[in-house]
Amino acid sequence: MQERQTRREWLLRTTSIFSGACLAGASWVRAAVAPTAPVAVARCPAYDPAGLLTALGRMFDQIGGLERIVKGKTVAVKVNLTGAPNNRLQGLPVEDTHYTHPNVIAATVHMIGRAGARRIRVLESPMATAGPIEEYLLRAGWEPRDILSAADRVEFENTNFLGNGKKYSRLAVPFGGYLFPAFDLNHSYEDCDAFVTMAKMKEHGTAGITLSLKNSFGITPSSIYGSGAGKDEPDEMPKANRQMLHNGAQQPAKPAPPEKDPKSPREGGYRVPRVVVDLVAARPIDLAIVEGIKTMTGGEGPWVRDTPTAVNPGVIVAGRNPVTTDAVCMAVMNFDPMADRGTAPFETCDSTLRLAEEAGIGTRDLKRIEVRGIPVKQALFDFAALRSQRRTAKK
Repeated sequence: MQERQTRREWLLRTTSIFSGACLAGASWVRAAVAPTAPVAVARCPAYDPAGLLTALGRMFDQIGGLERIVKGKTVAVKVNLTGAPNNRLQGLPVEDTHYTHPNVIAATVHMIGRAGARRIRVLESPMATAGPIEEYLLRAGWEPRDILSAADRVEFENTNFLGNGKKYSRLAVPFGGYLFPAFDLNHSYEDCDAFVTMAKMKEHGTAGITLSLKNSFGITPSSIYGSGAGKDEPDEMPKANRQMLHNGAQQPAKPAPPEKDPKSPREGGYRVPRVVVDLVAARPIDLAIVEGIKTMTGGEGPWVRDTPTAVNPGVIVAGRNPVTTDAVCMAVMNFDPMADRGTAPFETCDSTLRLAEEAGIGTRDLKRIEVRGIPVKQALFDFAALRSQRRTAKK
């Protein structure tokens, strides 16, 4: 009787704990069962097209093949063009420091087309402009036709405003959202069957790191979420960046859904990681590619104050799940993907990976992630040591 009673009490206590967790959102339960997916890592020392096609082709095969993701589909490819094209680090081309390299974009578009995609849209919401993406690329010194001709039926769309759509698409956050319950976005993020994100491997002044998850921050239109957006309606000629998502100084332009709690912390290190996770949940990522052949340390662009330096890690990482992909990227950068606020690279912010894991998007636990291609140790480039040196030099 004593044994049965003890077991019964244990069951009652466990059920009570689990039920309470569910009522509270069950973030720790979702984290424990967050999905995992293989991640491919490749050494790629230069941007020559032949080498890129070989490396990417092998990586896509290692994570299950590209056809299963894109064949017969309209594919959206979100690239990373953060900051103005004339904002350069030490006079270097933007693609060598903080933009996704055009050769990597073109090679990926080519392979998506070869894998049977029906249509390919290359997307970005470039800062403070509603001009064509092609003009933005020309200002960066690129030739847009190199990307447009990489496959059949390729097009660009600036998603910083309404664009070619008749109305904004409202995408809800399935788990309810940390900060926002839903977002109003350019139609291209809904009018696609597969969503590919192409990020640069970098640190970030507010979010600690910017990889595949953080790249989704740029899917928000400045016409609604920009600092200069109108209050009663979107400004279809956006003139400012998305600083309101950093500081919460204003709410999105109506009729977009406002924040769930305007009294929540207005601190960027709290807000930006949560906005990112809400966006990734609302517009799931089907393929994450993080390019770190050439990049920079010290932050996300030349404007950072943390002694930015151009570097050449010579690595590409790709996976079907953005959280597992970013976890492996962090390991390649010699950061601990299980780190949180107070530990590098999240000294002054919450971990986007932890929040995404707790939302059930994917696991950040390297023990649950299969790394294919070359081992992390062979791809290692020590961002962490360089970060520590910078902070020591400042003291």
